[in-house]
Amino acid sequence: MSYSIAQAAQRSGLSIDTLRYYERIGLVDPPARDSGGRRSYSEADLGWLAFVTRLRTTGMPIRMMREFAQLRHRGDLTAGRRKQILVEHRNDVRARIAELQTSLEVLDYKIDHYAVVERDLEATA
Repeated sequence: MSYSIAQAAQRSGLSIDTLRYYERIGLVDPPARDSGGRRSYSEADLGWLAFVTRLRTTGMPIRMMREFAQLRHRGDLTAGRRKQILVEHRNDVRARIAELQTSLEVLDYKIDHYAVVERDLEATA
């Protein structure tokens, strides 16, 4: 099955402009073209877009994503470096999650504190 750029944008959650940008910077391969010269995205293209979107969601810099994409084209001989990129990024993501968890605990503490203040105010009113 193939998808127009609008359909690919909708299915991937990316804008048409973002799809074109990713293509321009080499993050995604130029998709096939239909008989009218319009972009035609495959299921494999959408799978790659989903992966790239996950990398971006986790905060991977575009520079690293581009390196990963370039290595992907060189085949299995680059598997070690691609794995290294993902392992390093996973470590960064885990560190950010821990930092967010600590921040969440502070927020929970403050929310609980203000709930107590409100109860005390209601009791004295």
